[in-house]
Amino acid sequence: MSRSDPPTTTSRTRISRTLLVSFLGAVVRRRDDWMPIAGVVELMRQAGQDAPGVRTAVFRLKQRGWLESQSRAGARGYALTDRASAVLAQGDEVIWHSRRPADLADGWCIVNLSIPEAERRKRDQLRTHLAHLGFGNVGTAMWLAPARMRAAAEGAIGELGMDKYAAVFVGAYVGSRDLTSLLYESWDLAAIDDSYRAFIDDHERLVAELESRPAVDPEQAFVHYLRVVDTWRQLPFRDPGLPRELLAADWSGPAAVDRFERLVALLEGPALAHAARYWP
Repeated sequence: MSRSDPPTTTSRTRISRTLLVSFLGAVVRRRDDWMPIAGVVELMRQAGQDAPGVRTAVFRLKQRGWLESQSRAGARGYALTDRASAVLAQGDEVIWHSRRPADLADGWCIVNLSIPEAERRKRDQLRTHLAHLGFGNVGTAMWLAPARMRAAAEGAIGELGMDKYAAVFVGAYVGSRDLTSLLYESWDLAAIDDSYRAFIDDHERLVAELESRPAVDPEQAFVHYLRVVDTWRQLPFRDPGLPRELLAADWSGPAAVDRFERLVALLEGPALAHAARYWP
């Protein structure tokens, strides 16, 4: 599909769902974990989403156990489930505060997997989960992360019942091979750095425009805020937070974090005030 082609129903729904998840974390959690469906449809329309796509996205999140029907003050709406609140709260630690660089002196967590073919589905799930946690793939069955990720790795392994097929080690790196080179091969750090640089470049003009205005239109603030959060929230999850001294001198992560925090400072207040108008 070319850039000029209109999105298909499937792609519209996918866009609505990702933007809606960002909306849940950035707005609904600030509004007592509840949202009026009419207000949400209108706010998402302002952000460029059509009503059918938004309603479909809401329905699918309800099917996944993230939302439950609940009316308040005579308005139909949905409340976040405990599961959704827990997942969003965990994400907040990374999204809003970024993943702090690990201390090299703390060492490394190594996960070695020996999962039989009969457990192939769970093996793939565990690999995906480890990657999402920020582990890098050192070899076919070995995953690496800063030592602080030990508890998260053990939790992922236990959740899938893979304890007897996994070994977890924590210790210092004592090999002769250059550690920086090993890390750049275990993670696609160049792609992560490129993503940070793209975020900086894509929002440079917006920051300049906002800082030059005495005030920002509330609806525009809401739309910009939601899109900025939606674009940003995937980036820190890809970043494993490796020790700063092992990364390239021009690593763009800190500059991207600064750009995001400046945008939040400029947009969050008027954006949340605008969204609040659509709650009963």
